[in-house]
Amino acid sequence: MSEQYGVDPQFLDALLERETARFERTHQRSKKLHERTEGSMPRGVPLHWMANWPTPHPVYLSGAEGAYLTDVDGKSYVDFCLGDTGAMFGHANPLVAEAVSRQVHAGTTTMLPTEDAAAVGEELSRRFGLPYWQLATSATDANRFAIRIARIATGRDKVLVFNGKYHGSVDETQVALQDGRMVPQPGVAPNAVDTDRTTRLVEFNDVDALEQALSERDVACVLAEPAMTNVGVVPAEPGYHDALREITRRTGTLLIIDETHTISTGPGGYTRAHGLQPDMFVLGKSIAGGIPAAVYGMTAEVAETFERYTAKDGHRISHAGFGGTLAGNALTLAALRTTLEEVMTEEAYARMSALAERFERGVTEVIGKHGLPWHSTRLGARVEYLFSARAPRDGGEAKRFRVPRLEAAIHLHLLNRGVLLTPFHNMALMCPATTESDVDRHTAAFAECVAELVS
Repeated sequence: MSEQYGVDPQFLDALLERETARFERTHQRSKKLHERTEGSMPRGVPLHWMANWPTPHPVYLSGAEGAYLTDVDGKSYVDFCLGDTGAMFGHANPLVAEAVSRQVHAGTTTMLPTEDAAAVGEELSRRFGLPYWQLATSATDANRFAIRIARIATGRDKVLVFNGKYHGSVDETQVALQDGRMVPQPGVAPNAVDTDRTTRLVEFNDVDALEQALSERDVACVLAEPAMTNVGVVPAEPGYHDALREITRRTGTLLIIDETHTISTGPGGYTRAHGLQPDMFVLGKSIAGGIPAAVYGMTAEVAETFERYTAKDGHRISHAGFGGTLAGNALTLAALRTTLEEVMTEEAYARMSALAERFERGVTEVIGKHGLPWHSTRLGARVEYLFSARAPRDGGEAKRFRVPRLEAAIHLHLLNRGVLLTPFHNMALMCPATTESDVDRHTAAFAECVAELVS
């Protein structure tokens, strides 16, 4: 490890041991709550991801506001995780809280639309360019429904995704490349779905592989993040999106762009910033201020197919496999409208992106000071640092650049000094409540950690 990543393994082991002991001393209340919850919930948490922090047990939350968290042991943190993007516009945003409180007292779910539906649809169309929209309760569901529409519209079964992608828990996407061959994603039951029949998998940025995979004209859709974000940021190479759009159109394949993470790029996402022209567009997590919500947009041509298959036939009703009882409920629409109109503003993004630039500068200066073969990449309000001298070209390369033990050491060191990154990788998000002093706090803690790892 020392030669390749610039870190002495002995220093790394010592830091992990020391920081783990420090965490255990200062988080006794969280430990007791975790032991209690283990009696009724697997891994002691309501969602197993919550147990994936690099700590002996999770931190149990007491409260969250703006860019800050407090745990049950009375420790405070500046939060750059922000619910793994779900709280990208800050915790307990007062505008969203007011809208939610008002709607709670007026009813939350009735299976009827509200005035907010018209405003939300119009704003989504204005912001992202596609004319027709539907709601779901999560981006996973939105992706699942988009794939279903694509199969109906094209008469094809297969979906193409990219190695290292993340589109939630959609069965067809739970695959990885191993020695050039598609296999079930590690940890996913191989009998969940016949992915050989349903899925094609290629590396991101590989135009030749994409061309070959779509050449048989049996793929219903390509489901893509415009820049990969779940294995460290993998930027699209110049011209790649032009090639992706040209090949999909030529082969009759629909293009679905999933911006659930890349909405960090700007108020219209990567799609508006770079002039993409998807057939469908998916966005979840952050768009309702922390209330579970997702949207999927579609062109007029796709919408015609959707309306035809979901229309009433006399008194016979067909949901055609789309939706869910709670999708589009009044509470979600109220939160979504407020977030879109009053929170996800040009001004908010300008502030968040400027803070992300400051964050990236701080990380780059620390890396340069110690001559480490690491790099950082910024995507609007999102910054990642990875243990390679350059950004990865594809998901397979990004996975090879990951060093889980080193990531754990950095995350734990920062957490013990009141700074939270996303536990799954070295990702930091800015929200409108983040300050320059918060960013500088990370830089100082990161510099102290790196100095201990290389000294």
